[in-house]
Amino acid sequence: MTARVLLGALLVALMPGLAAGQLPIPGAPGGTKSKDDKAQPLTVDADRMERFGKENLVIFSGNVVARRDNSVQYAERVEVYLDEKGDRVLRTVSTGGVRIITKDCRTGTAKRAEYFDLEQRVTLTGNARVWEEDNVVSGDTITLFISQDRSIVQGGKQERVKAVFYAKDAEKGNGEAAPRRTAESCKN
Repeated sequence: MTARVLLGALLVALMPGLAAGQLPIPGAPGGTKSKDDKAQPLTVDADRMERFGKENLVIFSGNVVARRDNSVQYAERVEVYLDEKGDRVLRTVSTGGVRIITKDCRTGTAKRAEYFDLEQRVTLTGNARVWEEDNVVSGDTITLFISQDRSIVQGGKQERVKAVFYAKDAEKGNGEAAPRRTAESCKN
């Protein structure tokens, strides 16, 4: 697998953890669910939740843990911006020690993660880093364009983009990737 393909797969795979905001938020009015959402509910644990009806905003703060489909996101604060009817998430902003672990053990960290539903875009900023096992890419900002299967990693004033990719274990013989682990078995 080339480094470009691996990088793209690594970054786009983070989306399930970030896009958990696509589901209705507890306490938000008028939430609707699709068939897939019923099978995999979004659960959010936090020290506090505030809902601002006029602003179509729900804020979770204090040790926020959002889980869906064996993926998990940790942050100190998650702001959820809803549409006018309150039944669709337009944007989420996570700040404070953001860490995302996908169901197949891919991990991303940043100071801030912002998700734009209409654009299908995720931006990790502030010492952004994405890795799977020993493969890692880091920069000041990592932007994922989900629907385009494209990503951009930008360095900052103090540090350039860094990427490290290891070859697959040739001893496996068939060249296939090892089966993915579940998030519970991740060591991140």
